[in-house]
Amino acid sequence: MTPRHQHVLRICRDALVDGLGTQSTGEKLLAALILNRADWLHEMGYTIADAIDRVGIEWIAIIPDVVKTLREEGHISDILSTPRS
Repeated sequence: MTPRHQHVLRICRDALVDGLGTQSTGEKLLAALILNRADWLHEMGYTIADAIDRVGIEWIAIIPDVVKTLREEGHISDILSTPRS
């Protein structure tokens, strides 16, 4: 696991416990995207597309690996908690 992956995992784990706190805007946006928190994006005034643009492709590229690790650790599940219509 790269230092970049470890950094993003720490940000996400912290956000799961304490919400968005002292992270940079880019870190907050990345955590919101990884944790599927559209409400956090909305509170920050970003759309998903805006957040992706702000975070950058290098960071976006590691999202699947980070999500996989968080799922394996039991921090997030495969099933969304909100029903789809």
